[in-house]
Amino acid sequence: MKKSALRKQANLLRAQLDAEAIQSLSNQLLTQFSRLNFNGVKVLHIFLPIQEKNEPDTFLLIEWLRAHHPDIKIIVPKSDFSTFLMTHHVLGDHKELQKNAFNILEPQQGEEHKGDIDMVILPLLAFDSRGYRAGYGKGFYDRFLQGMDTLKVGLSLFDVSENIEDVNEHDLKLDLCITPGKLYDFRLPEA
Repeated sequence: MKKSALRKQANLLRAQLDAEAIQSLSNQLLTQFSRLNFNGVKVLHIFLPIQEKNEPDTFLLIEWLRAHHPDIKIIVPKSDFSTFLMTHHVLGDHKELQKNAFNILEPQQGEEHKGDIDMVILPLLAFDSRGYRAGYGKGFYDRFLQGMDTLKVGLSLFDVSENIEDVNEHDLKLDLCITPGKLYDFRLPEA
């Protein structure tokens, strides 16, 4: 299936979810997330949820990290839609966050992080059994992660989808993908 069809399908499925379902699925994602190995993770990049798009509640993951791994520096993106590039900022108090024109929460004052990043939690609409993902189609994360040696972890409300037909050389594979019911590891050889 092509990315455009997968995006459409995932957006329809998300639109059918109410707030209670999103919260339940997000709690299940947290259970899977808490099973990850955080040894050696000093800096973790995570997206902030767009509620209007029924994205997973990543604040649950952030709060869990702060409680169980307070030594991990948490950074979040700030998007520039004129260049389709992101800057990365240390997450401070949630009160410093404001929505941009696309309803994406972003830090207004956080210190910009320009160093290494050990783990990146990526948003997605769908992913396939090979570890390729369909995002919103702007390529922010593909540009950000190009040439970077970091653990790439997708976060999906839904299970694996059909293989993505229109993968190109700019599409990066996930290392892992967390769903409410399972952790997929794409670093393992296929059986």
